[in-house]
Amino acid sequence: MGTVRQSITFTEQQEKWIKSQIEEGYFTNDSEYIRDLVRQDQRRNDKLAKLKLAIEEGFESGVSSQSVSNIMENVEKRLSQDGKL
Repeated sequence: MGTVRQSITFTEQQEKWIKSQIEEGYFTNDSEYIRDLVRQDQRRNDKLAKLKLAIEEGFESGVSSQSVSNIMENVEKRLSQDGKL
């Protein structure tokens, strides 16, 4: 994967924050910190897109004939089988 050099301007407060993250040992340099922020944003946007799609699918599926308590039981069963509950 190729790289592209960018020039970014920060406020003094932002620069101090970035430097503090490096001094704390979380990152080795400014670029590593910024790349990490971009990756986090990409993951967050991916999760948001998946959530929006699930909501859209839910609306399109119509009204369920199941009771709320029955739906909740099914969800709890599925989560416990997946090890998430």
